[in-house]
Amino acid sequence: MILMSEGTSLSIKRTITVRAVVTPSWKQEAEKELSTAISATDQQLSQLEQEGQQVVNDVRNQSANPLDPRVQEQVAQVQQQVAAKRAELEEQKRNLLQQQSQVRDLEMEQIVEQGQIESFTDVKVGDNLVSKMQVAILVRDGVIEDIQQD
Repeated sequence: MILMSEGTSLSIKRTITVRAVVTPSWKQEAEKELSTAISATDQQLSQLEQEGQQVVNDVRNQSANPLDPRVQEQVAQVQQQVAAKRAELEEQKRNLLQQQSQVRDLEMEQIVEQGQIESFTDVKVGDNLVSKMQVAILVRDGVIEDIQQD
């Protein structure tokens, strides 16, 4: 075991919480991003249905007897996979719609968590590790307004 002297420091990675002040432009941008994500999900759902139907048609067309139990089983498997993916996309869309509703309900100047980023910090003997790890950045329209270290 190596003991470090008081002058020695160590660089560690930490997660920093990014908080945003709700402003008209922040709200507009958040709603735009969510609307785009909802549209993309709708497009994925539509594409899934088309591709699923195409695969089913291909399976049936490649078979001499579309009523063969093995063909029916393949078709059922494809339909089951499509249904599972559809359920996943619909859940994703429900979550996006819920987030969109929450964004609309936010009050101006309210502070919301927007995400996380990682950074490095130096620590040395005698530092409070908890304090060094608990850091947040407050942003207003993309500009850092405050760096908070608990």
